[in-house]
Amino acid sequence: MIEFYSETDFQLTNPNEITDWISTIIANEKHELGEITFVFCDDTYLHKLNVDFLNHDTLTDIISFDNSLGKEIHGEVYISIERVKENAQIFDVTFLDELHRVMIHGILHFCGYKDKSKEDSLLMKNKEDEALTGRVFL
Repeated sequence: MIEFYSETDFQLTNPNEITDWISTIIANEKHELGEITFVFCDDTYLHKLNVDFLNHDTLTDIISFDNSLGKEIHGEVYISIERVKENAQIFDVTFLDELHRVMIHGILHFCGYKDKSKEDSLLMKNKEDEALTGRVFL
């Protein structure tokens, strides 16, 4: 089950399509869907989580908490809508493209992908691109 919550005025316009897309990516990665929660928030909300739980005093676009059990994916994904909007402008992509990239980034972490080394980051980016190419919605 995938649930979406918002701590801002942002709301997904197509949660069923997003759920189907994420479920497909999880299955393609040979994992099973458990319970995933997405929380859309602002910079202040996410910054507090970053400081309180990760001891990082920086702004970020996403924080994911992986509670997976083996191949069964469980977790919470927190996304700053403010960061996503700004990053979309910086990277010259649409807001929805950047939002979808960040959403699938969290899911790929739950599937075991890392992004700390240059090599891992490149693999993660390739997996994101692959997932984004497979979208059947905008």
